[in-house]
Amino acid sequence: MNVTPELQAYVEAEILPRYDAFDKAHRRPHVERVIRDALALADHYPVDRNMIYAAAAWHDTGLREGRATHHLASGRIIREDPMLPRWFSAEQVETVAQAAEDHRASLDHEPRSIYGRIIAEADRQIEPETIVRRTVQYGLGHYPELGREEHWQRTLDHLHEKYAAGGYLQLWIPESPNAAQLADLRGLIADETRLRALFESIFDQEC
Repeated sequence: MNVTPELQAYVEAEILPRYDAFDKAHRRPHVERVIRDALALADHYPVDRNMIYAAAAWHDTGLREGRATHHLASGRIIREDPMLPRWFSAEQVETVAQAAEDHRASLDHEPRSIYGRIIAEADRQIEPETIVRRTVQYGLGHYPELGREEHWQRTLDHLHEKYAAGGYLQLWIPESPNAAQLADLRGLIADETRLRALFESIFDQEC
């Protein structure tokens, strides 16, 4: 991982456990994957790995305050964390906070730094089955009153709005494998019979 051991110990003891309380799509396996992917992308750029690690670790902590503005809440949590000045200057803390704020796919502006672009790209995780599973998990966690058909329609609407051609998702890092995976996902979305079969399998597993 090649980050400061004390920072890593703090994150593993105090930050990662916060994800255990979130919906299935945003629990610890998610943040651990974002950390791993962000550090892999960081290898292509002259960036501070500790800052990348911190931004990835904190990026979804604001979910404790709700989904709609969780990215902004994550930035505030970073700025208010009393431990971060042990490892970062005030300017670095601000960059980390901005990277967390800028990770959300539906933002109307580009990430403000390479740190934000890396975290946003790492958060995409565009593996077709994983995307469908996370969409189903989120729906079951937040809308348990919906029936199967309503969850299917919600899944279909979300995939088209975000990932289909013309959707709001944008990619930022050319070294990422996300472009090829997005093409695969768009092929799945276009094949509604295959998509429905995958949805049914995942829905049964998650219920």
